[in-house]
Amino acid sequence: MSESSRQRRVEHAERLRVRHRRKLLRLKTALADFTVRSPARLALGAFLLVITVFTSLLAAPFAAADGQPTALHDALFTAVSAVCVTGLTTVSTAVHWSFFGQLLILIAMFVGGLGILTIASLLSLAVSKRLGVRGKLVAQSSMNTAGTSALGEVRSLLRIVILTAVSLQLVISLLLVPRFMVLGESFSSAIWHGVFYAVSAFNNAGFTPHSDGLVPYHMDGWILGPLMLGVFLGSLGFPVIMVLLAHRLNHRKWNLHTKLTLLVTMILLVVGTVLWLAAEWNNAGTIAGLGPGEKFTNALFASVMTRSGGFNLVDPNQLEPVSVLLTNALMFAGGGSASTAGGIKVTTIAVMFLAIAAEVRGDSEVRAFGRRLPESTMRVAISVIVLGATLVAVATAALLVIDSRLSFDRALFESISAFGTVGLSMNVSAELPPEGKYVLSALMFAGRIGSITLASALTMRHRDTLYQYPEERPIIG
Repeated sequence: MSESSRQRRVEHAERLRVRHRRKLLRLKTALADFTVRSPARLALGAFLLVITVFTSLLAAPFAAADGQPTALHDALFTAVSAVCVTGLTTVSTAVHWSFFGQLLILIAMFVGGLGILTIASLLSLAVSKRLGVRGKLVAQSSMNTAGTSALGEVRSLLRIVILTAVSLQLVISLLLVPRFMVLGESFSSAIWHGVFYAVSAFNNAGFTPHSDGLVPYHMDGWILGPLMLGVFLGSLGFPVIMVLLAHRLNHRKWNLHTKLTLLVTMILLVVGTVLWLAAEWNNAGTIAGLGPGEKFTNALFASVMTRSGGFNLVDPNQLEPVSVLLTNALMFAGGGSASTAGGIKVTTIAVMFLAIAAEVRGDSEVRAFGRRLPESTMRVAISVIVLGATLVAVATAALLVIDSRLSFDRALFESISAFGTVGLSMNVSAELPPEGKYVLSALMFAGRIGSITLASALTMRHRDTLYQYPEERPIIG
């Protein structure tokens, strides 16, 4: 081969490599642009794809303990519940599924939890990119990513999210495994249960690998403590966790989101504990036979879990009516934004109460901790609350139509639990016909994806108008 021919081949190969690199660069740029500009569609597509994969795997014979294929409605329900980290079940996790089936549920919870944190972070990032340089800096300050994300660099932000979530779940596992071994479990069984509960707790999923759940451990603080810690940390949200890791208890350096999240979380935790304890103190079906310390532990555990954790020590069917009402309210409230918890989120509640307080005082602005809240924040909060209430109402009505034997209070409880991705159940999910299970599956998906995508979409749809209509105030109240 002549030297000129060899040279032409080398040049041709180099041109092909350059062309290939350019195509890869354009593809990466397009994906990054889609990720930031269309996070809502990304969230919907990603979760639907993951749910489809796990549904097909759980429906396979090897996923069931008896080696028989699982009905599609049960496989879909379980997949949605695991990926959306809800915890509602139509079949027993410990009895129906084989070890491989339980492993699939564990992976689905882990992937779903990371997916929720990732999507929520991308939504925050997408909003910040629509705000200009000053807005980006403010958004970075609120997410505590300054110096790590270079004005919203996706890869660094997601790396922090994933490493933080995995590290916290590992710590919870290390707290649980020794206790299970002390209680007589083998080393392998203790590791399996420790990891399963850690993933389920931090991701606020509520799945349990034991057939009798946590009832045998209702007085074991070494088990209940790490579970409550995992659920509490998972419900705070990634932005709050990062601020706490950076500034710890130096509240003067906390941003407004962190202050509001922690304040409302602690208020709901204390009020929920006191009211649940008072309502159930003499209830023979729940905690009447326990000592004062054990009653308080049960009340604290219930208050933590009802806002999204989903673990329970007592049968919800045995609760007093006032406790059912309290549980419904806490499930609807949920946890922190950009967290594994569901509900309308505690910051939404904070914003609405601040707006009501400002209106009562006659203030023209809504203020908190030396900061002024924009009107757009109030509009988003109202939209999230109305969307949540509408979804619950429609789902409750659908369940009552599908199953005429179902009482209103049980249908409402199950619907709120599904929307809030809590997982507490009055055994309605298992008793429903397939149509009802599909309704709850859709509600779990909407409750998980709907609120964060709605909030981001409304925030990003801000547009300036070149004119204003004359103002006229209608009569309210």
